[in-house]
Amino acid sequence: MIDLRGKRAFVTGGGRGIGRAAAVMLARAGAKVAVGYRSRKPAAETHVAAAVRADLGTPTGATKAVAEALRALAGSLDILVINHGVWPADDVPVAKLSDEQWESTRRANLDAVIYVCRAAIPHITEGGTIVLVSSTAGQRGEAFHTDYAATKGAVISITKSLAVELARKIAVYCVAPGWVDTEMSAKPYAGGGRAAIEQTIPLRRVASAEDVAGPILFLCSPLARHMTGEILNVNGGSVLCG
Repeated sequence: MIDLRGKRAFVTGGGRGIGRAAAVMLARAGAKVAVGYRSRKPAAETHVAAAVRADLGTPTGATKAVAEALRALAGSLDILVINHGVWPADDVPVAKLSDEQWESTRRANLDAVIYVCRAAIPHITEGGTIVLVSSTAGQRGEAFHTDYAATKGAVISITKSLAVELARKIAVYCVAPGWVDTEMSAKPYAGGGRAAIEQTIPLRRVASAEDVAGPILFLCSPLARHMTGEILNVNGGSVLCG
């Protein structure tokens, strides 16, 4: 039902997890897909047109990544999915949060979003789509992970701001996942942690990467054409808010 043939997409953080799953789904729907990655090149079965390695947390790195993606996609974009990010797994109270961790989390989760948007927006076609990936932590906070929650809350505000700013040309959405079965969450899942976490989720299970990629695919399709600025919760009922 979702046909994206002729569309060109750039997915950041596309080497694994949600980004990889989104790239696969977009490609299977017919889109020509380029992905950005930092440490793990996407596997061949993603069928991507290009894989761009870059540090998106610097203006130069983000501009270079977008330029390489545009070359692979014939000079313009219809879909931009900004998915990359970090979640420092250790519990750290704000009183002990180091400058280094704050800087690292902010650069990866917030600065990079602005840099990629700034570089890509002039090249997104009229009627195009931007999907940002936030988190339930950006909606309700997360004790001992304030750096992560703060940056993900900012992503939600960026979504709403861009949705109005770009309304006549580009639709802008945000997906806010809860717990997802990815490598980033391996530490809290260990030693029975996953089972305990699942008891806090109304649907009683952790999402797969595909569970999040599906809603991203929907937002990138014409089925979402009368929406913009929406925060789509994909968290098994953990956070119920508009």
